[in-house]
Formats: sequence, C-alpha cells, structure tokens
Amino acid sequence: MNQERIGHIYATFAFLFWGGLSPIYFKEVSSVDSFEILLYRIVFSVFTLLPLLYFNKEIKTLFATLKDFRKLKYLFASTFFVSINWLIFIWAIANNRILETSLGYYINPLVNVLLGFIFFGERMTKNQYFAIFLAFIAVLYQLLTLGHIPYISFSLAISFAIYGLLRKKINIGSQVGLFIEVLLLAPFALIYLVYLYINTEMAFIQNSSNYISFMLFLAGLITIIPLLLFNSAAVRIRLATLGFFQYIAPTASFLLAIFVYNEDFNSDKFITFILIWISLFIFSFNSIKKALFNK
Repeated sequence: MNQERIGHIYATFAFLFWGGLSPIYFKEVSSVDSFEILLYRIVFSVFTLLPLLYFNKEIKTLFATLKDFRKLKYLFASTFFVSINWLIFIWAIANNRILETSLGYYINPLVNVLLGFIFFGERMTKNQYFAIFLAFIAVLYQLLTLGHIPYISFSLAISFAIYGLLRKKINIGSQVGLFIEVLLLAPFALIYLVYLYINTEMAFIQNSSNYISFMLFLAGLITIIPLLLFNSAAVRIRLATLGFFQYIAPTASFLLAIFVYNEDFNSDKFITFILIWISLFIFSFNSIKKALFNK
C-alpha cells in the first residue's frame, strides 16, 4: 500500500473521529456541566500531550516557542478562540443541537475564504463569490422561516476560522501549538476544579458514576487522537486533497443527528442544508474537476 493511500485512510479516520465519535463521546458525558467538561478536556490534554512531545523529540521546539514573544502573542489569542469553539461544541451536543454543529463545519470553509479576503487580501474566484452569496441566502432563509439565525453554527464556524487564521500567522507544529494553548488554560482550569472539589460539586469521582468518571478521564485522548491521525494524513497527501476529506466530519454529524439521536429535521432545515451543499459544490468545483479529469 503506497503512502498516499495510507494518508487517505488516516484522513478518513481523523474526520470520522471528529464528526462521529466526538459527538457520541460528549453525548455520553452530557449529564456533566459543559464548562466542567471543558476543564477536564484542557487538563487531561496537557498530560496526554506532554509524553507525546517527548517521544516525538519536540521538547526543544516547545521551549524555543515559549521564548518567542511574537508566537506566544498569537497563541494567547488562538487559545481564546479554540476554548470558545470547544465550549460551544460541547454545549451544543449536550443540548441536542448536533445538526447545528454540522451546519457550522459545513460553513467553515466559506468563512475561511472570506477571512482570507478581508485580512490577507486573498483574491476570490467568481465561484467563491457565488458560493458565499448562496450561503448568505441559506442563512437568510433560515432567519425568515425559523425566526432566528443559526447562531451556534455561526459561532462554531467563525471561532474555528479565526483560530485557523491566527495559527496560520505562525509556523508551529500542531502538537506543540495545542500543548501551549492548553498549558495556558490549565492553571485556570485547575483552580476552578479545586473550587468544585472543595464545594463537593466536582463531577469527576465525587458526584458521578464510575463510568462517567472514566469517560471524563478520556477527554484528553478524545482531543489528541484525531489530531494525530490528521497529522499523519497531512504529511502523506496534498493539502488540496485533504480539503475534500474535511466534509466527512459534518456529514458524519449530520447523519448521527438524524438517524441516531432523532433531532428535528424539517423541510426548512433541509432547504438550508441543500443551499449550503450547493454552495460548497460550487466552492470546490475547480478542485473537483481537476481531481476527476486531471485538468
């Protein structure tokens, strides 16, 4: 099996994990307050990533980054946006809004292009202009028919797009970058967890079943495993190819929401998704044509 095919397998599992297994995991621990779950995700990610950095011989890179004020400045900002993104995602899963998370990650590539145009002056093609216009129509349609904009979807798409924008500004490995981000948050997370423990309000071990405590303990692995799979894919296949695989995650979430968790999916929501799917097809048209016809 060649390296490109292995990369395709890694990418498939990475995005299936993000869009399929992660919602199932957070659904399983939804009896715990969303903010508290976020704290466990931060703390256990630190302890999960540290041995990986040592094993991958990235400790020197870590210390070099910690001494670089410019990179730290961007990492402070990216830390804020990734924590907001995580919290919204966890809350949405717990409150039966998986469909809205799916819509958010479908919209995300379009938001990325828009931010690139605004902040980097990156030129957009006619297809991309039209795709973003269609996405705007989809949001407007939902506003008129359902009475509200998909604020969860927008919050996830925008926070993750800004996070990607900030990380793009610095040349740093994903593992080192994520470790510094969770490390910056860890002291605050630990302080709040100590507060919960003193007041006997801590879900981990204190006020939950052994099953829930065990699941919370896995929060670090749930964060790190898809990242490792993604990294393994990224070094084996082209970035343009990897871009196609990103749609696996929201598709898995979409199917999970409808067929496993029976979330409400009426005709108005279906039309919103149809418009977004069409906009994504138009957005990716040139890449699809090149991949299919090698032109």
